[in-house]
Amino acid sequence: MNDKLAEMAELLKLLGDRTRLAILGLLQERDLCVGDIVELLGTSQPNASQHLRKLKSAGLVKETKRGQWVFYSLNLDDFPDLKIFLSQLPGRKERLRSLSILGKRS
Repeated sequence: MNDKLAEMAELLKLLGDRTRLAILGLLQERDLCVGDIVELLGTSQPNASQHLRKLKSAGLVKETKRGQWVFYSLNLDDFPDLKIFLSQLPGRKERLRSLSILGKRS
């Protein structure tokens, strides 16, 4: 039981960061590369990469290589309750609008 509590505490710490929550919210809408996340969040590439590395390490995000690009996607199969939580994140309309603008430039 203590191991499960420790795991849950670590997960909640990970989710307590605004940037990581924003990344998870974006990835809920579609797969993205680091450059897309940098542009959408207005952050630096090293900062976005560091947050993605932590999310990947926790098993929340997976990466897929497509040509020269690495795309990130949600990996919530082991976290069904987290899917419900993420669906309640505010700003979905804004994320979708940002993603559609990004898609028009690609």
